[in-house]
Amino acid sequence: METNVFEQLAKRYDTEDRIELAKVIAKEVRTELENSKSQSLIDYGSGTGLVSLELTDVVDSILLVDSSEQMLEVAKAKIAQKGIRNASLLYSDFTKNTTELKADIILMSLVLLHIPDTKGILQELFSILNTDGKLIIVDFDKNDNISHPKVHNGFSHEELKKILSEVGFKSSKMKTFYHGNRIFMNQDASMFISSSIK
Repeated sequence: METNVFEQLAKRYDTEDRIELAKVIAKEVRTELENSKSQSLIDYGSGTGLVSLELTDVVDSILLVDSSEQMLEVAKAKIAQKGIRNASLLYSDFTKNTTELKADIILMSLVLLHIPDTKGILQELFSILNTDGKLIIVDFDKNDNISHPKVHNGFSHEELKKILSEVGFKSSKMKTFYHGNRIFMNQDASMFISSSIK
């Protein structure tokens, strides 16, 4: 069994840099969640909930899903500490097992780059979304300075749009919204947000 690197990182995952970056992402995602008060959101690959726990006021419920139990333990403590009533946790890996879950919105923030089979996970998420549901992806733009055997070096908007369309999404819009220093494997990089409707 391959060790989940995130299990070891969990307790020291929330660095100041990560917290700052999460705030930038949460602010951008928030604009995509206008009029979502009555909707359910799954944060897939939620980690410690850095992004989605900033959004509990704009949706009806949030389910944090992660394949690292330790990350979810940290998230659980935050939920208790902040007295958040509409967030719950699920230890699962949708790349390994399918789920009966349903949601109106799925958020994937800096997660897609860690999943080798991009199309496979997008198909799985598509099947979880309710009709007219929305998939929000935040990730890095393609970056040729980065090469790592286990991580995509970001995504080109055109390629990702093509895959989303092949999976069955009716429409996708994408834009780069942030440029940061040393935010992607110690390299300067830019992040995009993509919003696709089932």
